[in-house]
Amino acid sequence: MPVMHFCVRWPDGSETDCYSPSTVVQEFFTPGERYRLGDFVERSRKALHIGSERVREKYGFACSAAMDQLARIELEAERFTDAPDAAVTVLALR
Repeated sequence: MPVMHFCVRWPDGSETDCYSPSTVVQEFFTPGERYRLGDFVERSRKALHIGSERVREKYGFACSAAMDQLARIELEAERFTDAPDAAVTVLALR
């Protein structure tokens, strides 16, 4: 399966390179776009679950790396839940 990475900038300016086991993230994110924090987390959740299921369909088991990445995104997002205008920028899809 084609692996894809999406680089994001968090509200505090820090950047994270995120992993997806599938190109499905292209359907959820556009480079240069800012997403409200909750929207970004929900889009990540959907994309990574779809990617994990694609792995299951092909190999017979879910992608634990996708679920690990989702857990890291959710944990990072928790730091900004008190900021009403928090947004995440998708810098690149690779």
